[in-house]
Amino acid sequence: MRRIALVTLVVDDYDEAIRFYTQALGFRLVEDTPRPDGSRWVVVEPGTADAAAPGTALLLARAKDDAQRGRVGDQTGGRVGFFLHTDDFARDHARMLAAGVTFLEEPRHEPYGSVAVFEDLYGNRWDLLQPAG
Repeated sequence: MRRIALVTLVVDDYDEAIRFYTQALGFRLVEDTPRPDGSRWVVVEPGTADAAAPGTALLLARAKDDAQRGRVGDQTGGRVGFFLHTDDFARDHARMLAAGVTFLEEPRHEPYGSVAVFEDLYGNRWDLLQPAG
């Protein structure tokens, strides 16, 4: 089976990124391993571990130089670049609001599902989406 296992997200600081993704978004910290060069291998994923149907996780990579620091928060040029699916939009939207997540719009109900755009702590845009049907 082929699947995308990890997507790199360039961040300013490992610990603040871990806090945001685990506390505000409810992700699970999968791995936080120091590397010989002083960096860390930090992986977070939404939901619970399901070996039968693994999803895509995020590799939180601290920016190493000015070029990478310039991309923090703008990895997709201002477009929504990440899509967080949920099975209960109202529950997760309310929990995220209570945790201080910034939503850029009110929830919408489209033919494809319930959706609202939010920003992560660096300004990357995400869709919180409960697919229709």
